[in-house]
Amino acid sequence: MDDLFLKIVRREIPAEIVYEDEKTFAFLDIRPNNHGHTLVIPKERYRNILDIPEDLWLAVMKTVHMLAPVIKKAVGADGINIAMNNEPAAHQLVFHAHVHIIPRFEGDQYQPWTGTPYKEGEAKMIAEKIRGSLS
Repeated sequence: MDDLFLKIVRREIPAEIVYEDEKTFAFLDIRPNNHGHTLVIPKERYRNILDIPEDLWLAVMKTVHMLAPVIKKAVGADGINIAMNNEPAAHQLVFHAHVHIIPRFEGDQYQPWTGTPYKEGEAKMIAEKIRGSLS
Protein backbone atom coordinates (compact mmCIF):
# COMPACT_ATOMS: atom_id res chain seq x y z
CA MET A 1 0.00 0.00 0.00
CA ASP A 2 1.31 3.42 -0.97
CA ASP A 3 1.03 6.52 1.19
CA LEU A 4 2.16 10.12 1.31
CA PHE A 5 5.19 9.41 3.46
CA LEU A 6 6.46 6.59 1.22
CA LYS A 7 6.25 9.01 -1.71
CA ILE A 8 8.39 11.45 0.28
CA VAL A 9 10.92 8.69 1.06
CA ARG A 10 11.11 7.88 -2.67
CA ARG A 11 11.42 11.62 -3.40
CA GLU A 12 8.28 11.63 -5.54
CA ILE A 13 6.95 14.47 -3.39
CA PRO A 14 9.27 17.29 -2.31
CA ALA A 15 10.14 17.62 1.36
CA GLU A 16 12.81 19.24 3.47
CA ILE A 17 14.71 16.13 4.52
CA VAL A 18 16.83 16.55 7.64
CA TYR A 19 18.08 12.99 8.19
CA GLU A 20 18.06 9.52 6.69
CA ASP A 21 19.58 6.18 7.57
CA GLU A 22 18.93 2.57 6.56
CA LYS A 23 15.67 2.25 8.53
CA THR A 24 14.44 5.78 9.30
CA PHE A 25 13.73 9.06 7.58
CA ALA A 26 13.14 12.54 9.04
CA PHE A 27 11.71 15.64 7.38
CA LEU A 28 10.10 18.95 8.31
CA ASP A 29 6.35 18.92 8.88
CA ILE A 30 4.62 21.05 6.22
CA ARG A 31 2.18 22.40 8.84
CA PRO A 32 4.47 22.91 11.82
CA ASN A 33 3.39 23.80 15.32
CA ASN A 34 6.68 25.72 15.50
CA HIS A 35 9.66 26.15 13.18
CA GLY A 36 11.77 22.99 13.15
CA HIS A 37 8.78 20.65 13.76
CA THR A 38 10.13 17.39 12.35
CA LEU A 39 8.56 14.02 11.58
CA VAL A 40 10.55 10.82 12.05
CA ILE A 41 9.22 7.75 10.24
CA PRO A 42 10.24 4.19 9.52
CA LYS A 43 11.03 3.69 5.83
CA GLU A 44 8.69 0.69 5.87
CA ARG A 45 4.98 1.35 6.19
CA TYR A 46 3.31 0.46 9.45
CA ARG A 47 0.07 2.14 10.49
CA ASN A 48 1.24 3.26 13.95
CA ILE A 49 2.69 2.09 17.27
CA LEU A 50 0.06 -0.66 17.45
CA ASP A 51 1.61 -2.65 14.59
CA ILE A 52 5.22 -1.53 14.16
CA PRO A 53 7.74 -4.25 15.05
CA GLU A 54 9.78 -3.54 18.18
CA ASP A 55 13.14 -3.40 16.38
CA LEU A 56 11.87 -0.81 13.91
CA TRP A 57 10.20 1.18 16.71
CA LEU A 58 13.54 1.24 18.54
CA ALA A 59 15.27 2.46 15.35
CA VAL A 60 12.72 5.31 15.05
CA MET A 61 13.20 6.25 18.70
CA LYS A 62 16.99 6.15 18.31
CA THR A 63 16.66 8.68 15.49
CA VAL A 64 14.27 10.82 17.58
CA HIS A 65 16.73 10.71 20.48
CA MET A 66 19.60 11.80 18.24
CA LEU A 67 17.67 14.56 16.43
CA ALA A 68 15.80 16.17 19.35
CA PRO A 69 18.79 18.03 20.86
CA VAL A 70 20.11 18.91 17.40
CA ILE A 71 16.77 20.47 16.40
CA LYS A 72 16.42 22.26 19.76
CA LYS A 73 19.84 23.85 19.32
CA ALA A 74 19.40 24.61 15.59
CA VAL A 75 16.19 26.62 16.10
CA GLY A 76 17.05 28.04 19.52
CA ALA A 77 14.07 26.36 21.20
CA ASP A 78 13.45 26.46 24.94
CA GLY A 79 12.14 22.87 25.01
CA ILE A 80 10.98 19.94 22.90
CA ASN A 81 7.78 17.88 22.78
CA ILE A 82 7.92 14.34 21.44
CA ALA A 83 4.49 13.13 20.30
CA MET A 84 2.79 10.37 18.32
CA ASN A 85 -0.86 10.22 17.29
CA ASN A 86 -2.23 6.68 16.97
CA GLU A 87 -5.61 6.12 15.27
CA PRO A 88 -8.25 8.69 14.27
CA ALA A 89 -9.48 9.26 17.85
CA ALA A 90 -5.95 10.46 18.67
CA HIS A 91 -5.87 12.75 15.62
CA GLN A 92 -3.70 10.55 13.41
CA LEU A 93 -4.14 11.92 9.88
CA VAL A 94 -1.48 10.03 7.91
CA PHE A 95 -1.59 6.30 8.54
CA HIS A 96 2.14 5.67 8.42
CA ALA A 97 3.80 5.54 11.83
CA HIS A 98 5.46 8.86 12.62
CA VAL A 99 6.83 10.64 15.66
CA HIS A 100 6.72 14.42 15.97
CA ILE A 101 9.67 16.37 17.34
CA ILE A 102 8.14 19.75 18.18
CA PRO A 103 10.40 22.61 19.27
CA ARG A 104 8.82 24.70 22.02
CA PHE A 105 9.38 28.35 22.83
CA GLU A 106 8.40 30.19 26.00
CA GLY A 107 5.02 31.80 25.33
CA ASP A 108 4.21 29.90 22.12
CA GLN A 109 0.56 29.10 21.51
CA TYR A 110 0.88 25.32 21.05
CA GLN A 111 -1.21 23.51 23.68
CA PRO A 112 -0.85 19.71 23.39
CA TRP A 113 -3.57 18.73 25.90
CA THR A 114 -5.18 19.43 29.22
CA GLY A 115 -5.61 16.87 31.98
CA THR A 116 -8.78 15.48 33.54
CA PRO A 117 -8.40 14.18 37.10
CA TYR A 118 -9.65 10.71 38.06
CA LYS A 119 -12.73 10.39 40.22
CA GLU A 120 -12.38 8.62 43.58
CA GLY A 121 -11.18 5.04 43.01
CA GLU A 122 -10.90 5.30 39.20
CA ALA A 123 -7.10 5.40 39.05
CA LYS A 124 -6.84 2.18 41.07
CA MET A 125 -9.44 0.44 38.87
CA ILE A 126 -7.72 1.51 35.63
CA ALA A 127 -4.27 0.52 36.92
CA GLU A 128 -5.63 -2.92 37.87
CA LYS A 129 -7.07 -3.36 34.35
CA ILE A 130 -3.73 -2.45 32.79
CA ARG A 131 -1.72 -4.70 35.10
CA GLY A 132 -4.20 -7.54 34.46
CA SER A 133 -3.82 -7.12 30.69
CA LEU A 134 -0.03 -7.54 30.91
CA SER A 135 -0.33 -11.26 31.73
